[in-house]
Amino acid sequence: MDVRIIIRLDHLIINEMTGSPKQLASKLGITERSVYNYISFMKKEMNAPIKYDYQIQSYIYYDDWEFKLSNSK
Repeated sequence: MDVRIIIRLDHLIINEMTGSPKQLASKLGITERSVYNYISFMKKEMNAPIKYDYQIQSYIYYDDWEFKLSNSK
């Protein structure tokens, strides 16, 4: 997983501007299958509360959550 894509994806989700998975793939410069893989990774490995909102056609965080990078040793 490319952390740069996760950071961009997080920004788009926070602002509810992802669009459809196909549109999101175009925005991120990755395949639609990769979009699903990144979303799945964020949900499973990072415990991100992500869901797709069909009314606004965007992925959203349905609960408080903040993406943080840690450099702890």
